[in-house]
Amino acid sequence: MAPMVCTQSSHIVGCLASPSNNGHLTQRQSTVILPGLGNNTGDYAPLSSALRSKGFPVKVLKVSRLDWLRNAAGLLDGNYWRGTLKPRPVLDWYLERIKVSIDAVKAKHGHDKVSLIAHSAGGWLARVFMLEFGTDDISLLLTLGTPHLPPPKGVPGVFDQTRGLLDYVEEKCPGAFHAPQVKYVCIASRHVPVSILSFMIVFFVTTGTLVETIVESDEEEIDDVEELTPSYEDRLIGQGYKQVCGRGDVWGDGVVPAMSAHLRGATNITFDGVYHSPVGANDEERPWYGSPKVLDEWIKFLE
Repeated sequence: MAPMVCTQSSHIVGCLASPSNNGHLTQRQSTVILPGLGNNTGDYAPLSSALRSKGFPVKVLKVSRLDWLRNAAGLLDGNYWRGTLKPRPVLDWYLERIKVSIDAVKAKHGHDKVSLIAHSAGGWLARVFMLEFGTDDISLLLTLGTPHLPPPKGVPGVFDQTRGLLDYVEEKCPGAFHAPQVKYVCIASRHVPVSILSFMIVFFVTTGTLVETIVESDEEEIDDVEELTPSYEDRLIGQGYKQVCGRGDVWGDGVVPAMSAHLRGATNITFDGVYHSPVGANDEERPWYGSPKVLDEWIKFLE
């Protein structure tokens, strides 16, 4: 069954069992792809090629992996250590490249507006861009596995990896802030679950606390503690999910929990079985958001 779509803040789960029929798009909007944290321009070559084959003019933001080291400038800002970091000036390099890319694709193809396809952190960076540079050039923001929401405060073991950046975004432009001028589509995935038991063991098995409690309550059913120990991958995923949303026992795409990848007031979609990143993805066995059969499900939102 192809995924269903619901407007506003509803949550619809779909699967990729059969591709949907996209029909014929009446307009091929110029599109700019915004890479996620740690990704480079080349990671999105297959996606940009697929979009071009369908008639969409595409430009991928020029980013190298080394470019992300520029963010280390934030370490010199006292707000970083206080957890109150603001996007500018530390992220100006990325925001300015968005502007350059939008201007270039508009000039080349003669369109007044562009669609932004933003992967992972590129999604909330796009929201910052619209806040700082305006929305006159943008008709659509479509995000793929973006951690839109700041992590909750006061949760033991949670460290805000953005050091306040997402708090700033949520305060200054919450939800689909620029709607209806800009259409928002936020796509998440239920690819990797981490069970509550697995997540709890990550934190307590080294001290024996959880194991002792389980054995005391139900000794006959526990013959081998190692059978309860989650895989190394589960440990990493559970820890990663918790840093984003405050919980590790949730569904997500392997990096971003589905519950964090939607925005209030947006068209929110959740796929089943879609991996977070183009790096390490396989179109058949481990598709990511930009894989052909997944693209076929959301391309209809491009103008």
